[in-house]
Amino acid sequence: MAQAARYLEENRFSTIVLTPMPEFHNQVGIPRSAAIEYPFGRLFGQVGDEKGQREILLALLDVFEKCRKPGEVHHLPFKWPEEPKKADWQPPEMSPLIKLYLEEIKKARRKEMEKG
Repeated sequence: MAQAARYLEENRFSTIVLTPMPEFHNQVGIPRSAAIEYPFGRLFGQVGDEKGQREILLALLDVFEKCRKPGEVHHLPFKWPEEPKKADWQPPEMSPLIKLYLEEIKKARRKEMEKG
């Protein structure tokens, strides 16, 4: 994402990234960011919530219009409607990448537990 945004900016196309990780994206050089505290894969809201998705899109465009310099981060005023423990957005299966690296993840966790 960062490389694509930087490339477009270098070629005179303005960009903005909607992100749940604004600090990270700012560190890797995203020119403009709109932060939203929504889960990964649901940055525009709940599936089928056209009204909510439209509100996010309009807020994103408003931020895009207000940004004046590279590196700006604006936090959008939206809150995910479910408590994290009750969130109904997780897929029923783990992702293929997690499956691929599951043993390495478990090994790294055990190693960290042994340290602390």
